[in-house]
Amino acid sequence: MKNNSLSRRNFVRYSATGIIGTALMPNILTSCSNSKGANDRINVGHIGMGSRGGKELVSYFLPLTDSRSIAVCDPFKNRREIVANNINKYYKGNNVSFYECKAYLDMDEMLQRKDIDAVHITTPDHWHVLAAIKAARAGKHVMLAKPLGLSYPQNLILAKELKENNVKFHYGTQQRSFEHLQLGYNLIRDGSIGEIERVDVWALGKHTLPSPPCAAVSVPPDFDFDRWTGPASLQAYCPDLVTNDHVSYNNDYSIGFLASEGAPPLDLLVWILKDKVNGNYSCEGTGKNWAADVNNNILSWDLHYKYQNGLEVHFASDDIAIQEMMHHRSKKEGNGTTFYGSKGWISLSASSAQSNIPAINTKLNDFPKDARGWINSEKNTMGMRFLSVIRDQEPELCPLDEAIISDTISHIGDIAFRTGRKVTWDPNRGEIVGDAEANKLYIRAMRAPYQL
Repeated sequence: MKNNSLSRRNFVRYSATGIIGTALMPNILTSCSNSKGANDRINVGHIGMGSRGGKELVSYFLPLTDSRSIAVCDPFKNRREIVANNINKYYKGNNVSFYECKAYLDMDEMLQRKDIDAVHITTPDHWHVLAAIKAARAGKHVMLAKPLGLSYPQNLILAKELKENNVKFHYGTQQRSFEHLQLGYNLIRDGSIGEIERVDVWALGKHTLPSPPCAAVSVPPDFDFDRWTGPASLQAYCPDLVTNDHVSYNNDYSIGFLASEGAPPLDLLVWILKDKVNGNYSCEGTGKNWAADVNNNILSWDLHYKYQNGLEVHFASDDIAIQEMMHHRSKKEGNGTTFYGSKGWISLSASSAQSNIPAINTKLNDFPKDARGWINSEKNTMGMRFLSVIRDQEPELCPLDEAIISDTISHIGDIAFRTGRKVTWDPNRGEIVGDAEANKLYIRAMRAPYQL
């Protein structure tokens, strides 16, 4: 798969030597259309500077000529200071005029700055919506990494704050800008495979690392574990708990890959069939979860959804999908969505697309590919498009209401698994019908003082 971005580790290493300027600049779109003058540049603050935050900073924002990254926030002191320093070195090394980037521990302090126009949020999942709400209330436009969040009422508060404060929202579903997926969208929407009868969705369920025991140790002096924990329950500190390898598997902070890896293929479902999946549906199924050490979320699932309009959706982890959903695919991609219509099917993923209709299959594969046969798509346009949305140069491609629909599908599946029974979601009422116990699983208490 084509990848023009640098890892955060390489960002730290290269930016100190000036290499990052020549390594990145030729490969990334360098400005938005109708770029404004220097005095109208958009200033961006970054919340969460872990591996994803660092990568997206390098890929999406630093190369843009009409924005500046002027603030970073992270509970790891060394991390935030290194990134802020390297941002300044990057701009200086490329002879770019800039305001000095400042490092913050306190998100609220950073959001008080009047010169910050927008924020880019790549925290762990449990902070996503709360950080976005804080930013909206401060009048900052929001670009938020997927998945969305952990509590349905918080999603509604975010929608309210975005509207009342007249700020834009940009969800991190970059695949919507990929040309082969836009073609797939148009082909399905225009009826090329007929009326859609059912959809298969699959996603990675687990990584290969085992669940470690949580051996509590003292919190490192340069890390504010309380702020990192934020609204979640405060656990004993162990290093594995706060790493990318395990934070997605602890239920205090996420609902696992069911949401984070499920977000892209479920987003394809919602993007293309929003009119069909925006109503009541039931869900039932089975799954397996990790042992109750650091990892205690679901790792394998086989879920069946049925909508009132008759549409059926089968959502499974890749271990099940490889047996039941990918037999017709020559490219076995870890995440994907297959739409079955009355005339045939189209199967879409970030780096591949297929159909059983020869003419459609030819169109879907008429794109540049790498040596392994994966479709090459420009992966680094999200920052540019975020600025275009802020400037009203294009409509929002990844709106909040659709993020809520796709994220909720993951949560309802998780709730069906945890309760061991069929549940029915009513989006108009925002609740699981007739099941108070199940509803409690989609409402998270917020620990003081990290409350709305």
